[in-house]
Amino acid sequence: MTGVVLLYVGVVLIVNGIWLIGQARAAAAARMPAMETAAIRSTVRGGGGYAGEAAAGQELGGERVAALPPRDAEAHPLFIQNREVAILNIFTGFIGLAIAVTFIVDGGLARIPAVGLVSIRNGGAILLFAFTYLWVAYNQYANAGGRALGWYSAFVAVTAIVFGVYTVQNTPDSNTADLWLAANWFAWAILWAMFFALLTLELPIARMTGWAAILIGIGTSWALAIALLWGKLAFA
Repeated sequence: MTGVVLLYVGVVLIVNGIWLIGQARAAAAARMPAMETAAIRSTVRGGGGYAGEAAAGQELGGERVAALPPRDAEAHPLFIQNREVAILNIFTGFIGLAIAVTFIVDGGLARIPAVGLVSIRNGGAILLFAFTYLWVAYNQYANAGGRALGWYSAFVAVTAIVFGVYTVQNTPDSNTADLWLAANWFAWAILWAMFFALLTLELPIARMTGWAAILIGIGTSWALAIALLWGKLAFA
């Protein structure tokens, strides 16, 4: 079941990364026609990019930017509509939710307390991320603000570090899957910290965050999921 969750986490991170980059491009393009001469000079120095990055952060939080992107920006392959990508967030969130509940219930019914604790811990870890995707999807439909989601992302980032340290301390040196998962926790901590910086601190890092989501989605989730589902790796 962990392989299934990781497969869709990889997909949703990659697609959300593409969406975020496309939103930053479109927001920057939309604001260009309304800029005065001084603002255009600022754009050459990077000011327009900052506006696009900030607007993309608002879109991730669910807020609509004031200006509409021009048609050539919308026609770009990287541009994805909010409600379209929300479908993938909802689907992945509910997959994670269903599997997390299964782990938690199995853990609660386990006759061996140590085995049950591991199952419950796995379920709680999956819920951290499943809830993120459901929240992003809700914001995209409700046009809600993103600061609360940013604070939640900070909580996930800190918790991921704790899980990463625990995994390192309890991983046999010979088990590649567990060592890979330990590295993943720290990568996820970095990515969710970037979500916090983008949404709550409103730093102009939308494109950077998008590329990070794509690379981390491939390296931490999708690739490990393929190895697990094809039976090349297994957790201890």
